[in-house]
Amino acid sequence: MNKNIFHQSGLVSSADRQLQAGHQPVILWFTGFSGAGKSTLAHAVEKSLFNLGCRTFVVDGDNVRHGLCADLGFTTHDRQENIRRIGELSKLFLDAGMITLTAFISPFRADRERVRKLVKDSEFIEIYCNADLAVCEQRDIKGLYKKARSGEIADFTGISSPYEPPQNPELVINTATETLENSVSTVLAYLAQRGIIKSDLIK
Repeated sequence: MNKNIFHQSGLVSSADRQLQAGHQPVILWFTGFSGAGKSTLAHAVEKSLFNLGCRTFVVDGDNVRHGLCADLGFTTHDRQENIRRIGELSKLFLDAGMITLTAFISPFRADRERVRKLVKDSEFIEIYCNADLAVCEQRDIKGLYKKARSGEIADFTGISSPYEPPQNPELVINTATETLENSVSTVLAYLAQRGIIKSDLIK
C-alpha cells in the first residue's frame, strides 16, 4: 500500500444508508460449476428483491470479463486476481448500502474466504449452487464443456482445473433438482430469517 494514499470517509454513514434503504447491505456470493445456474438464480433473486423495494445489483462473471477484468485469462493466478477484484468491487457496493449478488465459479476456497474476510461475517453469505458436473455438462448452455473436452479451452473448471466446493456455506441450493421458483424462495426466506430484509415483505 502506498503510504501517500489515505482512506477518505464520507458524510453519509452505513447506518444512514441502511435506514433509507430499509434493509441491511450484504454480499450474496453464488458459487458452483459453469452451468450450475448461478447467474440464473442470482438474477431471479435480484428481481424479487428489487420488486420488494430493495437496492440491488448483480455482478456477473461474464459481464466483468468484458470490462473490469478483460485483461485476465483463466490461469490460477488470473482466477485469483479476478476474484480479488470482484471482492473489492463488492465491498464498495456493500458500503453503498446495496444487496450485492455475485455469480462466479470462484473455484478456490481460499479466494472465497479472502473475500469473506474483507467484510463483517454477517455481511457475506455464500450460496453453493450444487449441481453435479455431469448435470452441468449435460446442460452445456454455452457449449463450453464441449470445447474444454476437445482441448479448445484450457484450464476449464471441472475438466482441466479443479473446483473446491464450499465446506460451510450459509446456503446450499440443489440447482439440479430444485425449481427456480423454489430456489428463489429459499434465498429470500433465509434473508428474512437473518433480518437482512423484513420478513413481512415476503408474506
